[in-house]
Amino acid sequence: MITLRRGRLAIAVLAALGLGACAFPPSANDSGARHWVASWGTSQMSYGQAEAMPAELWKDGTVRQVVRLSLGGSQVRVRISNAYGSDMLVVNEASIARAVRPGSSEVVAGSLQPLRFNGSSAVRIPAGAEYVSDPVDLAAASGLDVAVTMHLANAAGQQTGHAGARTTTYLAPGRQTMAASLPDAKTVTRWHQLADIEVSAAPLARAVVVIGDSITDGYGATTDANNRWTDHLVQRIAQDGKRQLAVINAGIGGGRLLREGLGPSLITRFERDVLARNGVSHAVVFIGVNDIGVLRRSKEDTPQAIEAMLEDLKQAHLQMIARAHSKGICVIGATITPFMGSGYYAPAQHNEALRQAVNDWVRSEKAFDGVLDFDAVLRDPSRPSYLAKAHDSGDGLHPSHAGYAALAAAVPLQQFDNCAYSRLR
Repeated sequence: MITLRRGRLAIAVLAALGLGACAFPPSANDSGARHWVASWGTSQMSYGQAEAMPAELWKDGTVRQVVRLSLGGSQVRVRISNAYGSDMLVVNEASIARAVRPGSSEVVAGSLQPLRFNGSSAVRIPAGAEYVSDPVDLAAASGLDVAVTMHLANAAGQQTGHAGARTTTYLAPGRQTMAASLPDAKTVTRWHQLADIEVSAAPLARAVVVIGDSITDGYGATTDANNRWTDHLVQRIAQDGKRQLAVINAGIGGGRLLREGLGPSLITRFERDVLARNGVSHAVVFIGVNDIGVLRRSKEDTPQAIEAMLEDLKQAHLQMIARAHSKGICVIGATITPFMGSGYYAPAQHNEALRQAVNDWVRSEKAFDGVLDFDAVLRDPSRPSYLAKAHDSGDGLHPSHAGYAALAAAVPLQQFDNCAYSRLR
């Protein structure tokens, strides 16, 4: 369920008069200048020793990563990240191809194409930087699985990636970027140095970034099945067929809004994960359970700390909204889902009261451009501080597969049709 907010009446009047410059759903015969829109992406984080690629592969190894696009286009380009690197990232060569399927390193015969960077097959990316490849002709569509393969060539320091891929990545020795498959590769379920795949899309195509924690990242989702709640949302958009809209999953497991968790805090990564992405019209902010839960787990949940956190969460949301609006992006707030049954956080009634206070504020705060009441979607009607049994994965915190599907089903697609702040960028 959603509540639409300010600017909606004016937009409806403009649309009725045929003046809706902010109306995104394109016609089948969209014409005009195409533009770059993120079609797949993930949040970058600093890798520890447990997640890092083995040194021998990092010096001379091939990494093949299979990802699923959420929006089609006539060309693609790839953004490689060294955001948390401590040394130069050297990519000797890279390629892109249609993947046969998730869970396989095999690519479709004849589809392999080299990636170039300003015409060069190799690229050196400084620490802290991200580089975009040259465009490659590729007729992409929503649901297309593509394989991006890179040959890495130096023993760089700190590595960058995303730990919660829920997708198989292939690590093989030597230079094998143009190999049809990597049958002897080591497999991991992490992404390495890969930040975005963009498509050259129709003028009115846009992307929504869903930014949050492990519930968005897909804790408990099936490896290679693409059944996170955001994947269900992509499928709904494709089946509806009325919108050219990408969905970018910017969740980080263990992520918090205010402080670092297993990755950077959301408030510090909002610029890169939302504002800097191409073609973004909307952001869904769905976070807070770990802020409240860690306060409890660390035994810091005094009345004073709870009061301070409530104000800090409000201020952080308002700061993100203001920054997004200045970039022509609308922000939809999502309520925090129940976690009273979580053994990991073992919340008390005063923690639940904080969750309810945050949710009441999200529902009533007029600065949001809309509200997704995910609390109402997943809660047990007879015990509203708990997840409904059908929606509980079993840990009292994360949704089940049915719960993920329910979240996506509760999102009215028309909420993405307009943004009072949007402009062609």
